[in-house]
Amino acid sequence: MYATVQSFIQDYTQESASTQRIFDALTDESLTQAVAPGYRTISQLAWHLAESGGMLSSAGFNLDRPSGRSESAAALAEAYRAISQSIIRSAGEVLTDAKLSEPLTVFGKPFTYGSLLGMFIKHEVHHRGQLTILIRQAGIQAPGVYGPSKEEWALNGMEAPQ
Repeated sequence: MYATVQSFIQDYTQESASTQRIFDALTDESLTQAVAPGYRTISQLAWHLAESGGMLSSAGFNLDRPSGRSESAAALAEAYRAISQSIIRSAGEVLTDAKLSEPLTVFGKPFTYGSLLGMFIKHEVHHRGQLTILIRQAGIQAPGVYGPSKEEWALNGMEAPQ
C-alpha cells in the first residue's frame, strides 16, 4: 500500500524502467516463444503488460492506452513506454496523498487507492519475471533487474555468484 503519491511515482518509475529494459531486449523472432504449448507467448504476455495499466482506469487514471496490437518487438516496446509514462503522468494528476486511503472497488473486490497501486506493481513484477524466463528460452540475454544478470557479471569481469 502506498501512503504518498510520490512514493508510488518513485517506485513505478524504477519498476517500469526495469520492465522497459526487458521490452527493449525483445526481437521479432522471440515473440512466439512460450514456456510450453498452450501457454502465453512473449507477445501475448508483453501485450498483457502493455495493456494492464487499464486496471488503473477504475482509479480515475486517464491513460494513453495502446490502439491495437502489432506483432513487432519495436511496437511492443513503444506501447509499453507510452503506457508507463502515461501512468506516471496520470498518477500526479488524479491522486492526492489523502485519496490513497479512500476505498474503491475493482474487479468486484475492495481496495484503497493505495493498495490498488501496490497490487498493480506486484502484477507487473510477476509478469516481468515470466518474461525474463521466456526471453532466456528464446536465446536473448536477460537484462538485470535488481542486480546484474549472469551475463552482466561477466561483462564486468566478475564471476557470477552460484
